[in-house]
Order: sequence, then C-alpha cells, then structure tokens
Amino acid sequence: MLAVAVIAINLLLTTSVSAMSLRELRQLERSNAKQGEWYVQYYLIGVLEGLQEANATTVRQGGPALFCQNDKRLDTTQAKKMFDAERKLNADLYEADMPVQLVMLNAMVSIYPCK
Repeated sequence: MLAVAVIAINLLLTTSVSAMSLRELRQLERSNAKQGEWYVQYYLIGVLEGLQEANATTVRQGGPALFCQNDKRLDTTQAKKMFDAERKLNADLYEADMPVQLVMLNAMVSIYPCK
C-alpha cells in the first residue's frame, strides 16, 4: 500500500505542472474578502472529485485502490474540513510550494484506508 501511495504522490508531483500550490490557495482565499473562501471551497471540491475519479479508474483497470470510500458519499462542505484537518494533523510535512492535491490525497488515504 505504501508503494502505491508513493507512486501516486510521485505522479501528482510530476504531472501537476499547473496544479495550485498551498501558497497559491492561501492567496486565492485572501484575494477576495467576500468570496475568497468560496473559491477555495470550489477548488477543493474539484480536487476531491478528481482524486475520486482517478481512484475509480485505477480500480476499473485492475489496479489497487489508493483509498476505499466504499460508497460513502461526501457533501460539498467536507472537502475543506478534510483538507484543513490533514494540514493540521501533519503540519510539519507540508511546505508552501507543495500541491494542494497531495494534501487532499493524504487526507483521503488516512480517512478511507483500504483494509
């Protein structure tokens, strides 16, 4: 499982040329006093949905799942809560220039581990 997570992280880091960094996400939130928080929320929902689809595609193609939601549904408010909890839990792991997707992937792996 660890090897799969390392491969997934490497793929995220090497293919995320235009991915938003943690620093850029903070700047986005601060860019608009009224709606910055909503911009971040929508971005994180998109990241979460992308990870879910990538995970489902990997499984459909016979590969191992990175996380196992087991048909548990997430509502739109949970993406930000999961992201914030992961950043707080592993604050020393993340640097400002790391991709947002890495944090969300790690959150999904820790919240929905495959047993």
